[in-house]
Amino acid sequence: MRSSIILALVLIVAAPVVAAENEAPKWLDFSLASAVEANETVAVEETQAPAAGKPAPLPFHTIEGVGGVAITPTAYLVNPGPAGTKVGLPSASFTYVNLGQKSIQSFAVTQTFFGRVELGYAANRFDLGTLSDAVRKATGGHMREDVYLHHFNVRALLLEENSFDLPLPAITAGVHFKINDGINAIDDELGGAISGLGFSRSNGTDFTLTASKTIPNVLFGRPFIVSVGMRNSQASQIGYLGFSDHCATTVEGNVICLVTDQLAVAYEFRGKTNPYNRLNNLIGDEDNWHTIALGYVFNEHFTISGGYGHFGNVFNSEEDGGLAIQLKYEF
Repeated sequence: MRSSIILALVLIVAAPVVAAENEAPKWLDFSLASAVEANETVAVEETQAPAAGKPAPLPFHTIEGVGGVAITPTAYLVNPGPAGTKVGLPSASFTYVNLGQKSIQSFAVTQTFFGRVELGYAANRFDLGTLSDAVRKATGGHMREDVYLHHFNVRALLLEENSFDLPLPAITAGVHFKINDGINAIDDELGGAISGLGFSRSNGTDFTLTASKTIPNVLFGRPFIVSVGMRNSQASQIGYLGFSDHCATTVEGNVICLVTDQLAVAYEFRGKTNPYNRLNNLIGDEDNWHTIALGYVFNEHFTISGGYGHFGNVFNSEEDGGLAIQLKYEF
């Protein structure tokens, strides 16, 4: 696993840089715009004034409250402001995910300091859907119908893109502390059944490392953004079913195509593991997550994005046709 992660990071660092012939889209955020401009073959005078106006509100928010797509981060921070900004302006979003038989509602806020540190918070409500009914039928007992998962995130930009005049990716490290409000009550209601599967506590910490590279003029003169990362976590279903004592490292990433100056299309992959044992038809194995997302930039403050997700088994049911929508605003 570690060797595959290292290989993936090496590949993205060594990705060939295509010389850009067109001016970088003005709506790109400062980190992305600098990445494209650094690969231009036309020299730019150091005294040239930066473009006026705020760049577009990218990246989006993940459901966990960091800069990225829907379920995976990018190394680019949210709303950092122009170079030299000490305190960036806040950003807020609301995301709704219909998994089919379950749903997620996420409210997230982020703020970036000194262009290097992104602080974020997200509150998720996870509607357990058919799991509550299945437990009642199997045990005759009562179980609450939702849990709340709180995410407290700190991410730091360790390496700026194209540092040392080399085609290097941006690299960001993150620490993500999570608290599940509800899982202890569910375990008690089930007589400790979830503890018997491997559940240990209601809080846990994820550690992430993400590399992102913008490659200009890849397809019809439009740039691609490629992100590859790894995550060390003890969470079951990203924390919706609590946390075990077993740490596992997984690979995740995304590819974003900037189709126009306003439209972006993305694919995401998030690797999953099985920290808990199975429980009949109530708790099954976890599957890797895949999403396809589409985002539109309305103006320098507001974006809307949507997506289709393949989440596989989630607790007691297959959720392979999930639909999501997000509204995000940057001040």
